[in-house]
Amino acid sequence: MAATGGGAVAVGLKWFKRDRVKSSMSKEGQLRAWQWCREFLGGAWRRVRPEELHMSRVSGGLSNLLFRCSLPKDIPLVGDEPRDVLLRVYGAILQGVDSLVLESVMFAILAERHLGPQLYGVFPEGRLEQFVSSRPLRTEELRDPRTSAAIAIKMAQFHLMEMPFNKEPRWLFGTMERYMKQIRELTPPSATKENLVQTYHLEEEMGKLRKLLDSASSPVVFCHNDIQEGNILLLSEAEPRLMLIDFEYSSYNYRGFDIGNHFCEWIYDYSSEESPYFLMKPRNYPSREQQLHFIRNYLSVIQGDKTPSPEERTRLEEKILLEANRFALASHFFWGLWSILQDIMSTIEFDYLEYAQSRFQLYFSQKEELCSGVTLPNSPSPP
Repeated sequence: MAATGGGAVAVGLKWFKRDRVKSSMSKEGQLRAWQWCREFLGGAWRRVRPEELHMSRVSGGLSNLLFRCSLPKDIPLVGDEPRDVLLRVYGAILQGVDSLVLESVMFAILAERHLGPQLYGVFPEGRLEQFVSSRPLRTEELRDPRTSAAIAIKMAQFHLMEMPFNKEPRWLFGTMERYMKQIRELTPPSATKENLVQTYHLEEEMGKLRKLLDSASSPVVFCHNDIQEGNILLLSEAEPRLMLIDFEYSSYNYRGFDIGNHFCEWIYDYSSEESPYFLMKPRNYPSREQQLHFIRNYLSVIQGDKTPSPEERTRLEEKILLEANRFALASHFFWGLWSILQDIMSTIEFDYLEYAQSRFQLYFSQKEELCSGVTLPNSPSPP
């Protein structure tokens, strides 16, 4: 959903009209899209006139605009250039240019390792990616045992990667501190957004959260940091059937955050077409049984050929349960701050402020349960 890094960057949206239903491109935008495809893809794309380029909106996340760009059917390929590509145009995002460069490097590495789509072109306003015949998962599919196992395996493969990036786990609190600073700078003291920070005593609360997470001793791995249904593609033909996408927050981070954040996403459905454009069902937070199912499939990859004793396996499962549910609090806190900022900067039709309130409400309710020793239900709640 979000983005990381330094100051805010607002780039390609001047060419678009954006709402929940459709996004249209100005003539200047269509010309720029044609130029990018022509210059970065070459081959048959150099033979296409601007008015011949086929473009259609692709539903995506809450930060960028996505378009499928296609060659006319009557134009033959020259070489191995693709016939369809995905054009990603950056919106009003909360990261600096350096972070965009790192994201492009990361995207290219993951493509080489067959863990993400191919990268065809990078430019200041966005990039050209492989168009993958697929659909994103739906929120309710995260609860399916087979799908949950497959996601756990994908996450474990991600966590095992060695990447040429800073391995100090500064991303989580560094980004939240930056968001807090930006909220103070961009919001007048009387505004609702600033009142949220004051009402929940968020600056003081962040210090308490840091202490709580330090005691979890979660290992640092290369994390995706946003494994929600919209960032998991179900491929139409290829095997394996699932592919992770959208790596703009990926970084070295605490293992518990990636797992706990994913568990939080079981609660939220972003497909609603009516205000506030999301649905929240706290009862869908995974039960102990569902979490252990995920963790055991995750560990089947992490441990490889190792065969720990039943006692060791149980001890590790319990440790990851603790990590995940403590870092679920960090997920609520992180996306709550992010959403306050998006309410200031984003042009997409989404009630970011109500979403922020929902995340902080869940943060405090789940924190109270954790600190009071309330255990997870053994069985999943009825849908």
